[in-house]
Amino acid sequence: MQYSVVNRRERKLNRLQKYDYSQNGYYFITVCAKGKIEYFGKIENGKMILNEYGKIVKQQWLWLAKQYNYVNLDEFIIMPNHLHGIIVVGTGRDLSLRYEMPDKPKIKSLSELMGAFKTTSSKLIHRNGLPEFQWQRSFYDHIIHDEKSLEKIREYIANNPLKWDFDRNNQDNLYN
Repeated sequence: MQYSVVNRRERKLNRLQKYDYSQNGYYFITVCAKGKIEYFGKIENGKMILNEYGKIVKQQWLWLAKQYNYVNLDEFIIMPNHLHGIIVVGTGRDLSLRYEMPDKPKIKSLSELMGAFKTTSSKLIHRNGLPEFQWQRSFYDHIIHDEKSLEKIREYIANNPLKWDFDRNNQDNLYN
């Protein structure tokens, strides 16, 4: 039996080819709930109010820096159906571990870290009464190259709740 390649969708690659996502760096991440369903809370008066599922997402985002000593977290915001955050890989709390331990743990790539975040947060959300919850496949990332870009992205994240009415992830966005 022959299979037609014509009907198969090409999977879009979200990461840069041949780039080592476990190397030191600042990364701007966006992770969305599948279907962009608003699971995590709501925006009131320009502020994000987390519900129990949003609090789980926050807890597991913070868990990344506790679990992996080479991860630091910068500015982040949990929105009704997505998370924006800056994750810093390879500049962890105890840099001496990277050089003194012969059996040092392998530094996970950005994709592996996001997989750990999505898996642990999903399991906790399922256990807390929302078994249908899923994250969208993959995630968006942007490599932050300089201080100017870092500051712009921090500002974008901080102001995100104020712009929710115009956000493309908002199902009720004023442009829909």
